[in-house]
Amino acid sequence: MTAAAPSPTWQYAVGSLVHARGREWVVLPDSTPELLVLRPLGGADVDIAGVLPGLETVVPATFAPPTPSDLGDQHTAGLLRTALRIGFRAGAGPFRSLASIAVDPRPYQLVPLMMALRQDTVRLLIADDVGIGKTVESGLIAAELLAQGDARGLVVLCSPALAEQWRAELHGKFGIDARLVLPATIGRLERETPYGQSVFRPDGTYVVSTDFIKSPRHREDFLRNCPDLVIVDEAHTCVADSTARTSARTAQQRYGLLRALADDTARHLLLVTATPHSGKEEPFRRLLGLLDPRLATVSFDTRAGRELLAGFFVQRRRADIREDFQDGAHFPSTRDSAEVSYALHRDYRRLLGEVLTYARETVRSADGALQQRQRWWSTLALLRTLSSSPAAAVRSLHTRAGVQEADTPDEADHTGQQTVSDPADSDTAQSADEVPGTLLPTAATTDGDAIDEEERTRLVAMAEAAKKLAGPTRDTKLKKLVATVTDLLDAGYRPIVFCRYIATSDYVAGHLTKTLNKKGTEHPVAVASITGELSPDMRLTRIAELTGADENGDPAPERRVLVATDCLSEGVNLQESFDAVVHYDLAWNPTRHEQREGRVDRFGQRTDTVKALTLYGADNPVDDVVLKVLLRKHEHIRRATGISVPVPQQAESAMQAVFEELILRGETPAFEQEGLFEREQAQAVEQLEIAWESSAESEKASRSRYAQHTIKKEEVAAEVAEIRAALGTGEEVREFTRRALGALRGMPADRKQGGFTAHTDALPQGLRDAVTAALGPRHPRPVVFHDAPSAPRGEAALTRTDPVVAATARFVLDAALDVKFPAWQRAARRCGVVRTTAVARPTTMLLVRHRFQLNLPTRDGTVRIQLAEDARVVAFHGRPEAPQWLAEEEALNLLAARAKGNSDPGFATNHIMEILAALDTGLMGELRTRSAAAAKDLEAAHHRVRTASKARLAGLKVTPQGDPDVLGVFLYRPAATIQLGADA
Repeated sequence: MTAAAPSPTWQYAVGSLVHARGREWVVLPDSTPELLVLRPLGGADVDIAGVLPGLETVVPATFAPPTPSDLGDQHTAGLLRTALRIGFRAGAGPFRSLASIAVDPRPYQLVPLMMALRQDTVRLLIADDVGIGKTVESGLIAAELLAQGDARGLVVLCSPALAEQWRAELHGKFGIDARLVLPATIGRLERETPYGQSVFRPDGTYVVSTDFIKSPRHREDFLRNCPDLVIVDEAHTCVADSTARTSARTAQQRYGLLRALADDTARHLLLVTATPHSGKEEPFRRLLGLLDPRLATVSFDTRAGRELLAGFFVQRRRADIREDFQDGAHFPSTRDSAEVSYALHRDYRRLLGEVLTYARETVRSADGALQQRQRWWSTLALLRTLSSSPAAAVRSLHTRAGVQEADTPDEADHTGQQTVSDPADSDTAQSADEVPGTLLPTAATTDGDAIDEEERTRLVAMAEAAKKLAGPTRDTKLKKLVATVTDLLDAGYRPIVFCRYIATSDYVAGHLTKTLNKKGTEHPVAVASITGELSPDMRLTRIAELTGADENGDPAPERRVLVATDCLSEGVNLQESFDAVVHYDLAWNPTRHEQREGRVDRFGQRTDTVKALTLYGADNPVDDVVLKVLLRKHEHIRRATGISVPVPQQAESAMQAVFEELILRGETPAFEQEGLFEREQAQAVEQLEIAWESSAESEKASRSRYAQHTIKKEEVAAEVAEIRAALGTGEEVREFTRRALGALRGMPADRKQGGFTAHTDALPQGLRDAVTAALGPRHPRPVVFHDAPSAPRGEAALTRTDPVVAATARFVLDAALDVKFPAWQRAARRCGVVRTTAVARPTTMLLVRHRFQLNLPTRDGTVRIQLAEDARVVAFHGRPEAPQWLAEEEALNLLAARAKGNSDPGFATNHIMEILAALDTGLMGELRTRSAAAAKDLEAAHHRVRTASKARLAGLKVTPQGDPDVLGVFLYRPAATIQLGADA
């Protein structure tokens, strides 16, 4: 670099170069004459610094041209260019955040972003299917709003179980560092905050536990200082039916918090959920009302109502986006679902019959409506826990029933539904895996909390009988699971076994560990149990212990099984380590099955066909009811329509009717009866089916009302493809990473599965440290690089935004620009003379970096100034004094030219000196002209995207900033031809 003499009137324009503190910097927006905001030339955002010109020496600078003697071979031009493009974090394209995020979005994932750009204040409900990227979609919107300056800060409201995952996603994929605000962190955060100030700042970024922040102690402070962009994860848990009673208080408090946030009409609000509609209209309307009060009451049967909804609601099913994964990206092509039946052992069947008899007698002998409903739910809890496992039944028989505290029959029903059933509008599965109790006081006792001796004796006998059923000998369900899991492991699958209760999960995990690892087993199996008893952090730790490398760096065992309750059925991503789901216990809500299977059937899954197996007792009447009334009907509708329709409100009454028939009217065990649905309950089941079919047809017919259908995904994809090309294509990134690591002693080796491996131990210290920071100190060695947009933990994806790839590009560029690096560490050089058959006459290629000032219209009518960079390759035939300029495509073709001979170093140096001398006399004028043309092209691209998203255009302008930087000069000369034989 060269520094010019300072001038008192010199203006530090955005994008200009200055020299300060012994290095060169680029002036960034937000700079003032008193304070310059600077980024090191070639540096990253983390290196940004503030400099006070009044206190420190700051002078204008120009980018130094290459040194003629800094010669490389035919590969250095391509390495230098790709390293430059990968290193861009301030891309000039219309999506400002795309250059700074570590995720390669699919075209469909940009549609919510396009919808958001249409709105002055962003209000969206993102309700895509489980596993297709709602986190990425909401993260893209957040990153873009922050990059454009339309949002100052960000807060994510979520379950505490998902807080760490959200923090990691924001940091790893979007470069957003968020502070965790949880009960476990608030003390430290308050100590770090100056006295009298809030933990929250409007320009901060946070991941916050919704239940923690809704408490009166923190709520008002949060509302006063909340950032202007809020993402609400699993938003359906924040609304509840107004007819619900005490247990809905939490949802009501959550809703009150969101309502207060939404009342600020300038606040951006993104609601994220895969289940926006639980089958009940009122909670769905309350959710929509947070976005716009009109949505709470408008009729969607009218065109005006549908058009209003279209601006706020985006929902895609798997079938809608399947075509976006035809390029080899990891997304399962099929889900292989099957039912696996077993027959109860005679002892198990006998106990189930005794429980049914006990239930019938207990409910019939109840004294009054309240006691009848209490007994109904306590006996139903016993039936369900016994169907789950002997361990769960024993626990239930020693636990008091939650319905005991109810004061009215309605309250008993609501409590029972929440603790025994799986209602669609229940809070969440995060803490619902405790075993429901059976014990109730009896009217015959004088102590209201006591159980009479006869009742106690009967319950103790059933508990003892249940204990004796434990183990695969009498528990044929467990025996069938062992066989099923063994088959899956032998087929190369890594299954998750989902259970309803903590007691069942621990029981199953214990027996699987013992059975699958018998003495002499050739291939041991790692098994772990994760339940609601563990804190969210402990759950993640246990998953990491099962799936990650051990303390010695050895990889995780391939044969592994995770046993879990539904505390893992929502939010937690397990697709990198597991690819099959076994429903050990049937959920009493089909949505729960979808959520379970969505943990593995999602973007990033490397197995093409995932497995989903459902265990059920062929002669278990409880399983029979759930399968016939709910699960099979749901699957039938899903396969017929291609969409998953929520369970209608009639489901609970239909289930009640069938269970009443089973318990109250069956004089013999239901599994000995013919035809389970032959009496009055058939009418309730029929009404459920009619309502479900009607909902499915309405849902299918209403797909056209969603706004994503008005956005041409192909047009969005074209703009994205152009931006990606400017930042480096996938093939370029792969070739660059492999070649650069090879030059830096990484010894890359191809893998049969695709991609390659590279060793890190011999890499330059700076790059080795960067790789360790990206992958962790215990990452597997050698590092695996995948030909895919995603990679498991500890490995790398061959995309420009992958941290390891970015670190490699940064090192290559830094070493190329600094001749002080050892020669072997400089994989790219800034000059070269290449003899090749690719040209017929001398041809010069220049690698040029342009800087642009973007004037972007904002939502409030002002114009925001931002800085952008772009790399271009230009070339000309002939001598530099009379250049014949080539088209851009011809210039790019030179990067693939192969050397056919060596050039004398002295000869090469002289020619490079001639070209560099011509930069000031004539070549720079053409480069300035091309910089202006590039600015017009970029302005047109911004115009197209803003027109498609109906965003403001007034004030949009892109202008070049200063002269382009010439980073590399490469001369291609025709290879010498030597004729032999008679033609010589």
